[in-house]
Amino acid sequence: TSTTQMAEPTETTKGTVVKAPLVGTLYGAANPQSAPFVSVGDLVTAGTVLCLIEAMKVMNEIKAPTDGVVLEILGRNGEMVAYDQPLIRLGDAK
Repeated sequence: TSTTQMAEPTETTKGTVVKAPLVGTLYGAANPQSAPFVSVGDLVTAGTVLCLIEAMKVMNEIKAPTDGVVLEILGRNGEMVAYDQPLIRLGDAK
């Protein structure tokens, strides 16, 4: 069962930082054989799945809070993330 989490955006001087809304294991793709949800340079719209965080055997989709372009992927696949840890930085879609 999957729950949907809208990540809380944080405004910075260089875009919007999407932070982890919960503690768990970060996954950048649906499974090891799948392509990543997003890569640097990808254009995303609000609601696009950016990554998954597994917490207590539940996969939580982390979605883009706004339209934008992926500037940086800050979280590492397969690693534990802390609450409020920066995961992805989005810039303005041009």
